[in-house]
Amino acid sequence: MNGSPENWFSETLHGTYEQRFEVTNILHHSETAVQDIIIFETPFFGRVLALDGIIQTTERDEACYHEMLAHVPIFAHGSVQEVLIIGGGDGGALREVLRHPKINMVTIVEIDGSVVELCQKFLPALSKGAFQDPRCNLLISDGVEFVKMTDRRFDLIIVDSSDPVGPSAPLFSDAFYRDCRDLLTENGIFICQSGVSFVQETEARETIRRLNSVFTDAALYVTQVPTYSFGFMDLGWGAQSHTARNTDINTIRTRFNSTQLDMRYYSPQIHTASFALPAYMHY
Repeated sequence: MNGSPENWFSETLHGTYEQRFEVTNILHHSETAVQDIIIFETPFFGRVLALDGIIQTTERDEACYHEMLAHVPIFAHGSVQEVLIIGGGDGGALREVLRHPKINMVTIVEIDGSVVELCQKFLPALSKGAFQDPRCNLLISDGVEFVKMTDRRFDLIIVDSSDPVGPSAPLFSDAFYRDCRDLLTENGIFICQSGVSFVQETEARETIRRLNSVFTDAALYVTQVPTYSFGFMDLGWGAQSHTARNTDINTIRTRFNSTQLDMRYYSPQIHTASFALPAYMHY
């Protein structure tokens, strides 16, 4: 943690730009075998998780990310039962997936067990007990190796990773995407995070190139997460059929209404609109 005064956390992910968070209490700070972890409290965003100095999630705006990561593919598909999450040790994506009663099993593969343990202790609102759900199969393992070795098949694969540096770098490769594709069921969907394209254009361009080289149907869709500075957060979509992504809004609305889920960000209208990209993202 750096900056002035001392009770501020500074993030310099984007080089020439710095954003700062007032820190009222440091709940935990340690160096694991994988990465640096800090969890702290702020007056506005609530509790915050940062890995290797980069903000991962905050209590205030995490739903903008986790709801879109999970519900867009689930409502588009219509009959997801088996889910794989690579990363996501904070439990937010797991929580949202498990809100759907028709989900039979979620396998979550997280490389750093400390993230799971610490987030359950200091950020319990993110997982809300999801790791104790009998449908959760938690594996502390390397996601890249898991998708190479498993013979399981999944209706949905979500890659909930940090940026393509450090332990997450191997999750941004053609080989990893191909391995994930080969684990999908016939109508399965692959979802990944792809940064904030306004300042991470190379990452977004590489994601859509990679998706196009691996999947029949490839696209980006967007969400708005205030602490991910500079506008839209990009999420990647890959499938072997165009059907799910083209599900009409009336069908999405019917599926959504049948669940009676209370959302903070996601809605059928947002679902449809999220695939409409600004001109600067027309790659």
